[in-house]
Amino acid sequence: MYDTIIELRVRNHPGVMSHITGLFSRRAFNLEGIICGPVGDGTQSRMILLVNKNHRLDQMIKQLEKLYDVLAVSIREDTDRVHYPWVYGQG
Repeated sequence: MYDTIIELRVRNHPGVMSHITGLFSRRAFNLEGIICGPVGDGTQSRMILLVNKNHRLDQMIKQLEKLYDVLAVSIREDTDRVHYPWVYGQG
């Protein structure tokens, strides 16, 4: 297993982070790290989730894509601690 970063663009409103993290919790899928902040005019946020790749990751991605508040999903499997030092506690 190795680290994978899931980048989400989501609608920004109270409860959206809880809704997304609850999806992971209900499926016993651990989130190793989370960073979230508003972008643009504040109606959307960028959410970065650090997870360990396993056989259930593809299914989790499909579930995320079905959520109303999730506008876009991208996966970074070529994670490099140089590009994401803050996720690994190095920056």
